[in-house]
Amino acid sequence: MKRITLVAALLAVFGGTAYAQSNVVIYGIVDANINYEDNGGPAGSVVRLDSGGQSGSRLGFRGTEDLGGGLSASFLLENGFNVDTGTMAQGGLLFGRQAWVGLNGGFGSVKMGRQNNAIFNTLIALDPFGVALAGDSSRLFTPYGYRQNNTLTYTTPNLGPVSAQVLYGFGETAGNTSANRQIGLTATYASGPVLLTLAHHKAENATGTDDAKTTIVGGTYDFAVAKAHLAYAVNKGVGALDTRDAMVGVTVPFGKTTLLASYIRKDDRAVANSDANQIAVGVSYELSKRTNFYSSYSRLSNDSLASYSAGAKGATDKLFNVGIRHKF
Repeated sequence: MKRITLVAALLAVFGGTAYAQSNVVIYGIVDANINYEDNGGPAGSVVRLDSGGQSGSRLGFRGTEDLGGGLSASFLLENGFNVDTGTMAQGGLLFGRQAWVGLNGGFGSVKMGRQNNAIFNTLIALDPFGVALAGDSSRLFTPYGYRQNNTLTYTTPNLGPVSAQVLYGFGETAGNTSANRQIGLTATYASGPVLLTLAHHKAENATGTDDAKTTIVGGTYDFAVAKAHLAYAVNKGVGALDTRDAMVGVTVPFGKTTLLASYIRKDDRAVANSDANQIAVGVSYELSKRTNFYSSYSRLSNDSLASYSAGAKGATDKLFNVGIRHKF
């Protein structure tokens, strides 16, 4: 009995030491909502039980190790899943949200793997709806996704209130280094109530002969009683693509409740009668530090030749959701 007790104690000590050295954290979000949408299409409206109404449901593992001399190693593995069906999100990828390993020090940080691109990081900072809820700007702002594979990033150390990041996504096409390549850049100024940011993302096509380019500039100002949000984007490339996106929004916190609102204008410079507008409102109520209720509504109106989030050209998309989010 004494031997068993001694072995158990040694395992606890060494196991606890190994865990402390690696600093591994398991975390996640479970988010489910009831979603009503009428996209103006011939099939009519639909009511769904969806996953990720405010934040994508996820299970993540992150960790760091002190290497000495001011250096540390870090990693992140983040799985996205659909809580409504139990299936994996991001096309069924095991770690579809992010999967990277990196080295950090006085020089900044270097990461390698699947990572959020520059547009994702910027819209998260600028949009009062983030990149979810009914009013998020991704419905109009960007012509491609938020993540990129085979990516090498370098993030500068904070230079006072200024920081920057460069991203390079290898296209991995034999004989053509431009094909499928993605390049990104962000620069941010953050001081007190002020946040200003600039982002640029370039994605080459499969042959390296054409590309999509998005540049976003914007900022927020926290007045304490409310936060103002502004963003402006230029999208070009992939044939005749030439659009401008503008967003103005506000976040108003009081007590456990936060109100959200935004207006987005899509201006198509290449195709006439292809503009769109979106208005959105939302609310979040904290039940605890980890759990909250939320609800949001958006109305996206298309010109006669546009069909953003709609079932037909010129149609109006109306989206409403109410849900619950729990973080762990």
